[in-house]
Amino acid sequence: MSLSMYSSSIPVFLHYLKNLSVLLAKGAEFAAEKKVDEKVLTGARLYPDMFPLSRQVQIACDVAKGCGARLAGVDAPKYEDNEVTFGELQARIDKTVNFLNTLSASQIDGSELKQIKLQAGPRELEFVGDFYLRSWALPNVFFHITTTYNILRHNGVPVGKMDFLG
Repeated sequence: MSLSMYSSSIPVFLHYLKNLSVLLAKGAEFAAEKKVDEKVLTGARLYPDMFPLSRQVQIACDVAKGCGARLAGVDAPKYEDNEVTFGELQARIDKTVNFLNTLSASQIDGSELKQIKLQAGPRELEFVGDFYLRSWALPNVFFHITTTYNILRHNGVPVGKMDFLG
């Protein structure tokens, strides 16, 4: 079986969003166990100029749903970016997973050469589908989930490599 655009995107996003959900559950459990306000963890950063954990989760979800939508040629749902608790972040992951599950292989396969344009801050970026998936979307999702993992680990949450990998 050869790799397709669908099998290289949606199942990968779903797998790692599930793992992100596990990481957040461990963060919530740790906060409850240690009697730490969970907003301390969801607002934590690795360095002052980096986004907090809550924004890392938001971006991971946005990149995954945006990629799926762009490759499928549909509109992505828009979210408020107002989550501050583990429960709210879990709900965002759930919404993203539910959206990704609406996308089919027939919508995404064959999008290797599809022209993709997106706004990244003040810049408009242009890609073809396969390069967008391999060089922009997947690395961004992994980066933001890894950063979430690192913020939790740095703050004492007992997460390990297998929590990230699943």
